[in-house]
Amino acid sequence: MSKKTRAISFGVFFGIFLLSYMIGTTYKMSNDEAQAFLKDFQGATSGIDSIGIFFHNVSIALLMFVPAFGVAWGSFTGWETGAGFSALVMTNPVLSSIQPITLLLASPFGIMELAAYAIGMSRSYHLVWRIIKKNPLQKEIIPTGIEIGIVIALLLIGGFIESSIISQQGPAASG
Repeated sequence: MSKKTRAISFGVFFGIFLLSYMIGTTYKMSNDEAQAFLKDFQGATSGIDSIGIFFHNVSIALLMFVPAFGVAWGSFTGWETGAGFSALVMTNPVLSSIQPITLLLASPFGIMELAAYAIGMSRSYHLVWRIIKKNPLQKEIIPTGIEIGIVIALLLIGGFIESSIISQQGPAASG
């Protein structure tokens, strides 16, 4: 696959994740649903450190490499992240003045996660394309391995940055 094709597919899936996220931010849940979502989120993230953030994000990202499923999983993850933002806005109206896309694009870890997810989703698509064209997948082992390594590196660095920002903001920021 050419570098141009790879770059285009990366951009397309970057956009698909962002679109899914923005659609998720429009989801109107009940106050009870928002409270339950935030309670679950706080339980899952209470006391989480950089390695915990990394493992959480990498467990999401690696599934995005699975042919066909990865594109659907990535789109759902984007939607769910947006719905989470919607829940935060419902329970903390001060956040309504923040553009949802700002949270992803203004933070270094947000950009890193977005790039990692776009890499996984686009590789999923390319693997499906090779399967449809009945091309052998052996040629994709090394490029896929390299991309998985890049995703792991992005998410590891992103986990440390996110944890550092959370710890600087104090306990209220993480829950």
